[in-house]
Amino acid sequence: MLYQFYETQRSMMEPFADLAEVASRLFTNPVLPFAQLPMAQRISAAYDLMHRLGKDYEKPEFNIRTVRVNGVEVPIHEQVEVDLPFCELRRFKRFTDDPATLTTLKSQPVVLVVAPLSGHYATLLRDTVRTLLQDHKVCITDWKNARLVPMSDGEFHLDDYVNYVQRFIRHLQGIYGNCHVMSVCQPTVPVLAAVSLMASRGEKLPLSMTMMGGPIDARKSPTAVNNLAMQRSFEWFENNVIYRVPDKFPGAGRRVYPGFLQHTGFVAMNPDRHAKSHYDYFQDLVKGDNDSVEAHRKFYDEYNAVLDMDADYYLETIRTVFQEFQLVHGTWHVKNEQGQAERVRPQDIRGIGLLTVEGELDDISGSGQTAAAHELCTGIPPTHSRHYEAKGAGHYGIFSGRRWREMVYPVVKSFIAEHERGQAAPAAKPTRKTAAKKAAAPRKAAAPSPAAAPRARRTTAKA
Repeated sequence: MLYQFYETQRSMMEPFADLAEVASRLFTNPVLPFAQLPMAQRISAAYDLMHRLGKDYEKPEFNIRTVRVNGVEVPIHEQVEVDLPFCELRRFKRFTDDPATLTTLKSQPVVLVVAPLSGHYATLLRDTVRTLLQDHKVCITDWKNARLVPMSDGEFHLDDYVNYVQRFIRHLQGIYGNCHVMSVCQPTVPVLAAVSLMASRGEKLPLSMTMMGGPIDARKSPTAVNNLAMQRSFEWFENNVIYRVPDKFPGAGRRVYPGFLQHTGFVAMNPDRHAKSHYDYFQDLVKGDNDSVEAHRKFYDEYNAVLDMDADYYLETIRTVFQEFQLVHGTWHVKNEQGQAERVRPQDIRGIGLLTVEGELDDISGSGQTAAAHELCTGIPPTHSRHYEAKGAGHYGIFSGRRWREMVYPVVKSFIAEHERGQAAPAAKPTRKTAAKKAAAPRKAAAPSPAAAPRARRTTAKA
């Protein structure tokens, strides 16, 4: 009933939010007498804030129209490469009619950005994508809102997430020969599982993996997010945060973890900070500080836009990653697309690069959680692995904003370029003898821790 109650309340508030927006404009329009009244600016600011607090936030656009490559402004066109029931593989295609720039674009590495499915839309990584596009061909996993996915499309499990990632990797390998994979936050775990399973089967692997701020080993330096998942039972989550989608949506009847609950949890982590941010927004409106006002709007347009997650996927993530730590214990089995269970063995990954990135002040994924990937991927030698800690960066700072662009991105760019030149060979398929020897060998447990063609005619090419 909570979901129905929330939707009813939201529907009732929507007309008032729209009315507040109109009222705000009435008191700022210089041709109307309302703008001449005393305190008009403050009244307008109050109505504007009321509108922002009461409005419904829909999925934002990436809105990346152009990017500068070697000093040339290059137009961007979005297109869907693969459309699956719960996710689209979205490509940012770059166009140019400059021969030198086209040669540069065609020679740049391909990066698959695996966005988190943890409440926010993939557009949260807009700055990540925009920056990467300067030096790479970029595709991203654009996850769909589960309440918009009809029941006829079936359920979505953590295993399906792993299988989706593998399908996207194979798709890009089929087009470009190979690719690099970057996972941000939550997907570090399923991405590591996907590549591990491909390695165990002897499939061609990505040239490198970049893992940023993810809970590979959530036991290390646990945060408030980790503690909640570890202190509550699986049954508590199933009984208290799972609801069915109301009838008004295409996914009516689907069991989901609603986005509004996730958003409430985000805000509850730092309520004072959000209250101050809204108060500052009001003051900036009164002062006419348009730059600060626009910055606030852009942030909260993204922050307040949330999606529902399929219940099976959400609950299995809680159990697998935060309660049973199946990845680090070597007990995780994933069902492939044929329905066969396969054990996740990160130690089978060979011949690729591994870069882990953490933020010094990350309060979502604690120190050491992402770096734990190096302990699991024992088949990757130190010469092909690297860990980087971004000083002064919080969770969002490692993939968005100034610290991402000035500190983290140069490291990521250099690492990808190094392994693009190396063109790592595909993993060798284990023989029966080797597989038997691996099965018989005792498994080493992860140690616990506290924490250019000439221009013939003017045409437009793409890359």
